[in-house]
Amino acid sequence: MIFRQLIDPQSSTYTYLLADSESAEAILIDPVFEQSRRDTALLAELGLRLVLTIDTHVHADHVTGAWMLKRLTGSSIAISAASEAQGADRYLMPGDRCPFGTRHLTVRATPGHTSGCISLVLDDESIAFTGDCLLIRGTGRTDFQQGDSRAMFRSIHDQLFTLPASTLLYPAHDYRGLTVTSVGEERRFNPRLGGDLCEDDFAGYMRHLNLPHPRQIDIAVPANLKCGAAAKDPTQIAEPDWPGLTYTFAGIWEISPQSLEEQLAGVQIVDVREPDEFNGPLGRIPNAVLIPLGELAQRAGEIERDRPTVTVCRAGGRSAQATTILRQAGFPAIANLAGGMLRWRAEGRIVDNASP
Repeated sequence: MIFRQLIDPQSSTYTYLLADSESAEAILIDPVFEQSRRDTALLAELGLRLVLTIDTHVHADHVTGAWMLKRLTGSSIAISAASEAQGADRYLMPGDRCPFGTRHLTVRATPGHTSGCISLVLDDESIAFTGDCLLIRGTGRTDFQQGDSRAMFRSIHDQLFTLPASTLLYPAHDYRGLTVTSVGEERRFNPRLGGDLCEDDFAGYMRHLNLPHPRQIDIAVPANLKCGAAAKDPTQIAEPDWPGLTYTFAGIWEISPQSLEEQLAGVQIVDVREPDEFNGPLGRIPNAVLIPLGELAQRAGEIERDRPTVTVCRAGGRSAQATTILRQAGFPAIANLAGGMLRWRAEGRIVDNASP
């Protein structure tokens, strides 16, 4: 079996690739929209055919890549029948099997974080994927989306802690860089519900977490209730023929500071900040042309149309809007500098006219 653990740094989401090496059939668990092209590139390099994406629940912190991957690869979409999501090809029930070649995952209902959460157990019970139910030395939160701390306690004890102690557990998230745990470890050391802690202990612990809501919840939940479907199919937008770009759910091509620095000689930089910012302490990228955002539509004729163009601002918001303006003006190859000059400087990239 082929197994890969992938991460989306922005949301700290783990995506899992499992594939049968003989048949080359593959499954992706909890894919992320912005990483869809990364995932398809890996599938292509490994010579795999994606047959199914599975979301362990309706996520609140990122948009699923299920719909996008279906458009790119023809894969089917699966999610719990209790999720109330629309647009899936399979609605999973406890005990259902999700095959890939000669291997399969078995569905276990593990509500608590949401009412539609599931965990997935590999056929030989050597591995389980716990979504946002059981995390490494922690658990998912239970304070929104039909969350229920007592249901989560029972889910973990009845569905996950009953697996062999050696079963490796892979969560959908970790915010400390931890990657894997085991049933035996969590039974003993999980500070929320391991050892002799009871259901009342757990409910009291969860009641006092007082966590802020996920920043993307207002975007992610409605999109994920449609399995990640976007209003406009991004696969119908021509891909730029220059490397290092990522397509975001907002419909914007972005380039990282590292990729841009490697390609500076071949692109033109349009800085859409105000003049005092352009000449200010953050500095500017070498050879950048200043056209403030408010003047961009009128001055678009000053930009070469036959060269790739990267728009830049302080943090990436105004320059994202600039890509839309230039695309509407007919520019074929436009990308936004992810994180703007703040990220550019934080990564120590080359600048002109900057303060120490």
